[in-house]
Amino acid sequence: MLSCRGLCAGYGSVQVLHDLAIEVEEGEIVALLGANGAGKTTLLRTLSGLHRPSAGAIRFDGTALDGVAAEARVRRGLAHVPEGRRVFPGLTVRENLAVATSAWRRGRARIDGDLDRVFALFPRLRERAAQLAWSLSGGEQQMLAIGRALMSRPRMLLLDEPSLGLAPLLAEEVYARIRDINRGSLTVLVVEQNTVLALDVARRAYVLENGRIVLAGAAAELSRDPRVRDAYLGA
Repeated sequence: MLSCRGLCAGYGSVQVLHDLAIEVEEGEIVALLGANGAGKTTLLRTLSGLHRPSAGAIRFDGTALDGVAAEARVRRGLAHVPEGRRVFPGLTVRENLAVATSAWRRGRARIDGDLDRVFALFPRLRERAAQLAWSLSGGEQQMLAIGRALMSRPRMLLLDEPSLGLAPLLAEEVYARIRDINRGSLTVLVVEQNTVLALDVARRAYVLENGRIVLAGAAAELSRDPRVRDAYLGA
């Protein structure tokens, strides 16, 4: 569903990504692991069209994304949940979710149906539908950020550090919902520092260091790899 070849990107004279090649098959959860500064967020921003690559090619569902704007990528089915959630604090939960429908001409019934699906996945959002987003807990804001992305009816989600800043139980709850989303046939590429959680839900994984892929393989195999265990699992 998603592939990139020879991908390079950076900021000014500083190159962050070096000749990256990754693939995500339809229906998979793929994890991208790495420490702070490895280039994970830059990669997601480049895939979603928020940052322009200096070289390389990105294809989504068989179509090249060269020159395709970020909002057009969303319409094609590629939704990005950014690091830090980025919800609109002065809008209610329901208004935050409705924002994601503004680029499409949908009838009220279809929007309400999409809201019901998000609320079924995240019941706490239904309970807090009239609350302003700033008043939610960190875990609830993460659920809202994911729910907002789902309102765009994506075929694939790009998730950037969904467990960041969350207590362990809340992080596990968020990942349980990610697994539920994937069971509903949605493809997921998740960037994460919490290696244990990410490898537990993923089918395959890549390890990124200094803007380069240094390891790749089945998630179960990487969880047993001594290089991954020593560097990321605290073995």
